[in-house]
Amino acid sequence: MTEILIPLKQHVGAPCRGIVESGQHISRGELIAVPNGLGANVHASFSGTIVEVDDQNVVMTIDQEQDFSTYVKIPETESDIQAVEVAGVVGAGGAGFPTFLKLACEITEGTFIANGAECEALLAHNVKQMKEHLAQLVRGVKYCMTMTQAPKGVIAIKGKHRQLVLQMEKAVANEPNISVYQLPDIYPAGDERMIVREVLDIVLEPGQLPSEVGAVVDNVETIKRIVEAIEDRKPFIDKDVTVSGRVKQKETVFVDVPIGTFAKTLINNVGGYVEPHGEIVLGGPMTGRSGTEMSPITKTCGGVLVAMPFPQESRKIGLLICECGGSAERMTEIANNMGAEVVAAERCKRMVEVNGRYRCALPGICPGQAQTVMALKKQGAEVVMTGSCSD
Repeated sequence: MTEILIPLKQHVGAPCRGIVESGQHISRGELIAVPNGLGANVHASFSGTIVEVDDQNVVMTIDQEQDFSTYVKIPETESDIQAVEVAGVVGAGGAGFPTFLKLACEITEGTFIANGAECEALLAHNVKQMKEHLAQLVRGVKYCMTMTQAPKGVIAIKGKHRQLVLQMEKAVANEPNISVYQLPDIYPAGDERMIVREVLDIVLEPGQLPSEVGAVVDNVETIKRIVEAIEDRKPFIDKDVTVSGRVKQKETVFVDVPIGTFAKTLINNVGGYVEPHGEIVLGGPMTGRSGTEMSPITKTCGGVLVAMPFPQESRKIGLLICECGGSAERMTEIANNMGAEVVAAERCKRMVEVNGRYRCALPGICPGQAQTVMALKKQGAEVVMTGSCSD
């Protein structure tokens, strides 16, 4: 029998509290955990028997026969926004913020923006969704406009997808309150603050929320899960995932992968590794984290990327840290795997501290870093590692 684990923390906030017990048989779609403060409901994505519930995971032995076309539907609700809450929808683009809270604000003179940027390299599942399910996306935007009371809706997508842009413009031709905006092909085009700057020509201060200027931004897969919750009463139990890198079938999109599926399962489904290979990255190449073959797919995991083996580096490394790329911890991990010593770290000069967290003042507009590099050199760095910088 196969065991899988479903993490209790797939969102911003504390891990959820499990409400099932060892030995209990669970059907796909059944509620298994509820928020413990800020969070979102967690439902079973497989049918099976509960093995263990701890502070971090629900472990299940899954039934040999699985019917992924069915699920336990969420209860009827008084409103669409309650359906989104009960279904456990969170930001599927990686942020994991509970979606019902984002949609709860009233922007009666504002704009709802569907984020279709998919700005990290190698990822392709959002573009596939938009190409194949445009009508669903438009319906989702309309639902979100109604819930937020936004009079205008915008679908933001990179202009390089010319054919898709034309399809989108045709899809909204009879929707006078919805338009298509073409984003530049730069990183991080999917950052909420950058999208607001591009679409609305409003520069958000670091730490300032889009809702403060009359905007709500949701990733297009998040909108897909919103539509499913409202129309199909489906909980958030499946995730679209791109598998790429050092695998035999590159840039493969898997649609509706049951949450809890092991990364190794998807790698096997694309023919396995291309050798030599290195670490498995969960998410995108810029902001993803290191995983293993047994890492489970979660609500926020959009990619399983297999990297090259780490090059070896004997020179001393200085870290140039920015909000838009890998964290200091992630870059230190990479440096250690390269066999290198980190001797210094400096923040990009765009970084400013807001409520104890360093944020980028202007995402996507990188400054010159000569001063920062010189500071690293003075501290003994022979080479520089940075997560993201155009300089």
